[in-house]
Parts: sequence; structure tokens; C-alpha cells
Amino acid sequence: MADTTRSFRDAGLLGFIIALSVLVQILNPSFLSLENLADMAKNTAILSILSVGMMLVIITRGIDLSIGATLALSGMVAASTVAMWRDTHPLVAITLGIGIGLACGSIVGVLVARGKVLPIIASLGLMNIFRGITFLVSDGKWISANQMPASFKGIALSSFLGINALIWIALIIYLLAWWFLTWNRMGRQIYAVGSNPESARVSGINIERTLYWVYTLMGGLSGLAGVLWVSKFASAQGDTAMGFELSVIAACVLGGVSIAGGSGKISGILMGTLLLGILNNAMPLVNVSPFWQTFIQGLIILIAVIINALVKRRAVRRTMQKRNI
Repeated sequence: MADTTRSFRDAGLLGFIIALSVLVQILNPSFLSLENLADMAKNTAILSILSVGMMLVIITRGIDLSIGATLALSGMVAASTVAMWRDTHPLVAITLGIGIGLACGSIVGVLVARGKVLPIIASLGLMNIFRGITFLVSDGKWISANQMPASFKGIALSSFLGINALIWIALIIYLLAWWFLTWNRMGRQIYAVGSNPESARVSGINIERTLYWVYTLMGGLSGLAGVLWVSKFASAQGDTAMGFELSVIAACVLGGVSIAGGSGKISGILMGTLLLGILNNAMPLVNVSPFWQTFIQGLIILIAVIINALVKRRAVRRTMQKRNI
């Protein structure tokens, strides 16, 4: 029943995306051009990467509000490093960013898994700490494009087979996440922890270890996203990606990831990020006022949350009726 409900919801979301795309194409024929589609995919790649990690966190009944600050800190340190040592290889900068992200994520994981601190409280506090460290590291200054070597900026500008590197990185992460959740033992344990923690513990799953690695992985993806972000925009600032964590959470919710935990699919968050990407790209194309864009995005997210709640309630009701029969 749950799979049927989820499939129905995914089909409905896909239908909405198609209908919205057709509508925007009618209003602006350049929307479905290859150039615009490529730009849209490139612009949503970082959101897609972070959505994978956030999905894992939400599946375990958690939340991580520190990812935007982790992204900013990782990007700032990487940018500062290449600005100081311009011969630094791009892979070194990426490794540095991921390492900082893993460190930040592990701190969140320790507080949640070992310290039993509520995820929203732990990540909210660390969000401010990481953001403060970013300003301390940069001394309140920002790093501009002319301070970054071409090799570093080339991380986000390079392409392979005519496809931008950011898109390739996002696709690889999606494939790895799909394999991890489908075939890896720990991936299945993540669902078990989110579905019923007590049953998971009885069955021998180490819940604390699972939670620790989920938040650490989220941090690592945030660190990677930080380097990609700074390379893409050729700018590192203390307030980089401020509030971006809300867009990531929105993509997961739109993709059908249950805030109650235990439910979520890679295909769902792919469509969730795609929908947000379409909205961000389409509204300027059809001359929607910037003052209305945020309102419309929030309204669509709210509608999606309500629909998810209604669909889940209906599924539970049907399951209970079937048991009674």
C-alpha cells in the first residue's frame, strides 16, 4: 500500500512538472531550449547534491540546519587556500573542502547521536558557530574572482562530453546514493532507524553509529558543495548560502521525503530539485515580479506538504481498514 501511495504521489509530482513546463514554454518559447535546460541543470546541481544528504538525515527523523554555514566555511577555507597558494591543485581544494565538511558534520553527529541533543537544536547552534568561524577566517572580507586561479574557477566551468562538470558530479552522487540505499546494508539500516528506532535497536542496529555517519556524510556533501559554489560564482563571502538550507529541505519535502522519517527515494528528491529549478528559472522568464517569486515558491511548497500529509493519512486509514477486515 505504501509503495502504491508513493508511486501515485510521484506520478502526480511528475505530471505537475510537465504541466508547469508546458505552461512556461507557451509563455516563453525559449524555456525548453537546450541552452536554457543546460543552465537550469547546472544551477540546480549544488541543490541536488545537498538534497541527497538531507534526505538521509530526514529519513532518520532528523534535520540539519547547519549545512549552509558548513558550505560557507568550506568554500571560504578552500578559496583562501588557493588565493594564497595559487598553484594548489583543484583536487586538493576539493579534498580540503570535503574534509572541513566532514569535520563539521561529525560534530553535529556527535551531539545528536552521543549527546542526545535534538537535531534542530544541535544544528541551529552549530549553524551560528560555523557561520561565525567563517567570518573569523575571512576577517570579514571576501575573496573575489581575480584572487582565484583559473584552475580553481575551472572546477565549475569545465565540461565533459558537452555537459558541465557540476551536472556530472550531481549525477554521480545520485547514482552512488541510489546504490547505497538499495544495496548497502547501512543504507537499509537508515530506513529502519527512521521507521521504528526501537525495533531497529532490538534487531541489533547501532542507532548511534548510524546517526553519526548520516550527519557526517551530510557535512561532507556540504563541504563539497562549498567548493563547487565558490568556484561557480567565483566569490567567497561570510554570508554565502545563508538560508540555502531551507531550499534543500523544501526540495526533499517536495520530493516526498517524510518529515516523520523512514520514507524517501532518490527519484523523489530528483523531481523535487527539478521543480525548484524550474520555478527559479521560469518565473524571471515570464516576468514574474521578484516580490512574488518567493511567495509563489512558498505557496507551492506549502501545498506539497499538505498533499503529502493528506496522502499519508489516507494510506494509514486504508491500512487500518484492511487490518480490521
